[in-house]
Amino acid sequence: MRDIEVIEEPAAAVVALDPMRARLLAELREPASAAALAAKVGLTRQKVNYHLRQLEAHGLVEVAETRTWGGLTERLLRATAAGFVVAPEPVGAPTRPNPRSADFLIALAARTVREVGRLARRAAAGNRAVPVFALDTEIRFATPADRAAFADELTAAVSKVAAKYHDEQTPDGRWQRVVIGVHPRP
Repeated sequence: MRDIEVIEEPAAAVVALDPMRARLLAELREPASAAALAAKVGLTRQKVNYHLRQLEAHGLVEVAETRTWGGLTERLLRATAAGFVVAPEPVGAPTRPNPRSADFLIALAARTVREVGRLARRAAAGNRAVPVFALDTEIRFATPADRAAFADELTAAVSKVAAKYHDEQTPDGRWQRVVIGVHPRP
């Protein structure tokens, strides 16, 4: 089971966002049968089975185990991930990318979710790791001028480090994307 799965297909997102199906996904962090889930969520086994088939059709749950009891086969299902994120798909793009606009940061974050989600899915299928790095920190600025100076210095520092390690000619080199975002803490 993966920690996070990115849902890109709109139909799969609709299925996963249904309140009952979302609850079933949460319950299926551990394998369970339709009968066991029915007792937990207060629905009939048949209704739970219907919801499970919808989740399974979109790859959100999978068979973890089957048990045979006197000629009957019981399927134990589990979620394919502990958590799910619906990939944001912006309609259009910012007309004038401005590195200091909220719209541009949102578009970059959406692209990051889609791209890293696809890479993670492919890597998991091949039993490989994705070469990523993430940094998360908080900073408190005394003034708006300090925030602007920080943005300028950070841009210069990242540009200097990128120029130091960038090699466009290496035949086996691998392109990487660097995204840095700064926003007010909610």
